[in-house]
Amino acid sequence: MPVFHLTPAVADAFPDTRIAVVTATGLRGREPWPETVTALDDLERELADGSWQPADESDPRIEAWHTAYRSFGTNPRRIRPSVDALGRRMAKKGALPRINPAVDSYNAVSVRHGLPAGAFDLDHVTGDVVEIRYADGTEEFTPLGEPDTVEHPKPGEIIYADSTGVLTRHWNHRDAHRTCVTEDSTRVAFLLETVRADRDGHLLKTAANELRDLLAAHAEQVTVEYVAAAAQAE
Repeated sequence: MPVFHLTPAVADAFPDTRIAVVTATGLRGREPWPETVTALDDLERELADGSWQPADESDPRIEAWHTAYRSFGTNPRRIRPSVDALGRRMAKKGALPRINPAVDSYNAVSVRHGLPAGAFDLDHVTGDVVEIRYADGTEEFTPLGEPDTVEHPKPGEIIYADSTGVLTRHWNHRDAHRTCVTEDSTRVAFLLETVRADRDGHLLKTAANELRDLLAAHAEQVTVEYVAAAAQAE
């Protein structure tokens, strides 16, 4: 199982970063997940009746990610943090996309709590460490859904990377095709993130526990661990 690691340069630049790593093994993605269906239905009903709405640019949780993106040279209104893009899509369409139960689960938790989320199929992650680090510009990235495309992150852009290449560009904007989670993925690491754990650490813990509970009925084992900058180490 790879270790997720914030490099010192990223930890120094974002000292209030905390990442929840929810790891599921023995995942069964082809059976019904009624709890996830209910979570999605509840969000959409609450949006429709006006009792809840996704966090937008005016929300401090989203604003913190916009600030982070700008700091490493990414325009967050053109290339949006994942939770921002997903929330905007939901607000416009009134619904979240249905991909597969595992992806639907982290999407529901992400939008509910205004925290970016992603996931990697661990059977396609290489090496013992996944680093959250600054790109040097030589790395290769194949975007989700575009298996014939190869991109190179900009030097200074924050990425997730294993020993083969880039797993996520612009910190959490878009995941790689190689490690995408499908109905047949059985070992998956789910990530929930904040760059303001001083303010939103309680939300991160609540979201991680909710995701763990959605996964638990459909996995042999689910664990929750936290990756933090030194200032936020537990």
